[in-house]
Amino acid sequence: MNALLVIDMQNGCFQTPRYEKERIVSNINSLIEYFRITNQPIYFIQHNGFKENYMFPETEDYQIIKELHKDISDNFIEKTVNNAFYETKLEEKLVKDKVRTIYITGLATEFCVNATILDALNRNFNIVVVNDSHTTANRELMNANKIIEFYNWLWINLTPTKGSIMSKSVKEIIDIKKEKE
Repeated sequence: MNALLVIDMQNGCFQTPRYEKERIVSNINSLIEYFRITNQPIYFIQHNGFKENYMFPETEDYQIIKELHKDISDNFIEKTVNNAFYETKLEEKLVKDKVRTIYITGLATEFCVNATILDALNRNFNIVVVNDSHTTANRELMNANKIIEFYNWLWINLTPTKGSIMSKSVKEIIDIKKEKE
């Protein structure tokens, strides 16, 4: 079984401009619709920023951006650090759903997306980084597009554990899956 992770696509995260937001949101929505049609679970990961004194649950900042096609049947996991597995129910729910392969999307490439990918790899999941469906902001040392390019390169060059890691675009994922049906 496969699962889609959508990390930190919350209102409060978009107070800072993010690289190609509209394209990223469109790509994630394409995946959401595909995962729904194929009855595969979707997990929205939400950052509770109480440690940073922002993005508190029950506030507008905490909510998933309205452009994303979320549904009450989706899974919603709250996290308090970059890594979506740290002291959350994510792994327990993935195991319960018999998920072996995680498709990872979201925000921010070099923080929460990276931390979650590294921990998922250490937990022996198979990982598909959706290389055109994660974003970040320009940083002091590097522009957002270079950060994304660097991490897409880094992830496919990691040495996997018992799981695997690969990088694919939305088009590759949906076209490959359609061919298998």
